[in-house]
Amino acid sequence: MQLPEKSYGRIELAVRKIIRMGHPTLRKVARPLSDSEILSDEIARLVSDMTDTLHDYGGIGLAAPQVNESVRLALIEIPSEGSRYGDLESLSLTVFVNPTVSILDSPCAGFWEGCLSVPGLRGWVERPQCVRVDYKDLELGEHSQEFSGFQATVIQHEFDHLDGVLYVDRIADMKQLLFEEEFERLAKLGNTVD
Repeated sequence: MQLPEKSYGRIELAVRKIIRMGHPTLRKVARPLSDSEILSDEIARLVSDMTDTLHDYGGIGLAAPQVNESVRLALIEIPSEGSRYGDLESLSLTVFVNPTVSILDSPCAGFWEGCLSVPGLRGWVERPQCVRVDYKDLELGEHSQEFSGFQATVIQHEFDHLDGVLYVDRIADMKQLLFEEEFERLAKLGNTVD
């Protein structure tokens, strides 16, 4: 993904602090961005900073509220291999502005989700596995794209942040919320959590 020409130079990283569960911004419904805001230098800088932050923290998605900016903007980048989630269907860095999600098929599947705003924990969350996202890009282009499987899960996880929802709110059985170290230890032993 290329930032608009008016974006700032990439001389040094601009990593922002990710706020954590308990911070009030994470529980607010984020406001939509106007077209003039989308085209502004401030939003170009925010996206640049969020990209640096995502890479520095080793995540695959980041919503603006996680860096204490209560606007409807998120970015997702899923590498095909080498992430903490294993080998996955990749998604190149994509910026979603004012996204809306529509469920296309209701069957759900579960994944052990983690979150940069809820560090050190993993929880089993079941979500619909086929969604459509309607969104704008940084040049006001309108897009409608379908996602399935793990990509659909990541989309819903990140866009939940725009509505003040954390993945821990979606865990049906709190026995399936674990410290990440315990999760990894059990996985190495070949155990599953029931």
